[in-house]
Amino acid sequence: MTRLTRDDDRTVDLARKLARRRFLGVAAGTTAAALIGATGATTASAAPAPATAAHGRRRLLPPGRLGIQLYTLRDQTSALGFARVFEELARHHYDEVEFAGYTQDATGPISLAQLKRLLRDNGLRGVGSHVGYASTDPKAYTFATNLTQVLDDAEALGLPYVGTPSSPNRYGDTVDAWKRAAEEFNTYGAAAKARGLRFYQHNHAEEFSFATDDPSVRLYDVLLAETDPDLVFLEMDIYWAYVAQYRFSKRPDGTPAPFEPLDYVLKDPHRYPLFHVKDGEHDNAAQDGYRMVDVGDGDIDYGRFLATVNRRKGHGHRDHHWIVERDDAVDPAANPAGSLSTAARSADHLRHLRG
Repeated sequence: MTRLTRDDDRTVDLARKLARRRFLGVAAGTTAAALIGATGATTASAAPAPATAAHGRRRLLPPGRLGIQLYTLRDQTSALGFARVFEELARHHYDEVEFAGYTQDATGPISLAQLKRLLRDNGLRGVGSHVGYASTDPKAYTFATNLTQVLDDAEALGLPYVGTPSSPNRYGDTVDAWKRAAEEFNTYGAAAKARGLRFYQHNHAEEFSFATDDPSVRLYDVLLAETDPDLVFLEMDIYWAYVAQYRFSKRPDGTPAPFEPLDYVLKDPHRYPLFHVKDGEHDNAAQDGYRMVDVGDGDIDYGRFLATVNRRKGHGHRDHHWIVERDDAVDPAANPAGSLSTAARSADHLRHLRG
């Protein structure tokens, strides 16, 4: 079996997608309609329109770099299985997926070899995987308790990255506690590197809060300073970074401490290969200052974000992966159109962004 990597030629990907579409034929449309119907979304609202040039401006989304975090579609992978979900993602021209577990519940067990084959058959690549940092259960599937198995599984799937969405607050929120966590992250990064993988950490808002023993120190800065940039990489969740900008623009004593999420990336773009593209609409009544919405429906200027990162001198735009996520996509109260509609609409918006 040919192993797909992040450096595969785009011609190969295109050939696979075309071959898949020829094979599926009319059946693809039937399956997709059934999937959309299962979530209450309409085919008309979810189907992407062909991308066309806008006054000659270039696409902002680098070719081959549109992904989705499967946590967004956890209700669908659980109920319908990976095969049907991957077919739907291919229909909406996704290139990559980021895993949030390797099980599909109601549709029965699936091996990693089968999962890898499903990716290939649908013209998709696995780009990364979210695994917990630590647990009090010594048998838990986390980096701290089961590092070898975590890396074995990522290697079996051919993933270039494997990381954690957990905060480095395992030992508390003091400077020394985060330094201790950073040492462990370096260990995981070294073990991943030995396998040809890269370890990464995904942020939420709290990473940008301040140390409890030194409120002049932002905890995220401790993580960056104490981890080896060649061993520990970052996946910036852009939505949560902007929530943090809203929530932690002042230190506990009220001293102003504004920050710009983009500045972290521009200072060291090598450390940010992955981004979560998650949108939010301003809501001053909400604690976070935002409500999650589909990408393109919110206030975060993704056109500016992508354009700024992509034109960074000395750093190729193909070094970054843009991964759609919406945490509450499965919540019918927050997102009545359903998670498949979120995937479709978000992809359509990002593929039409031009600058």
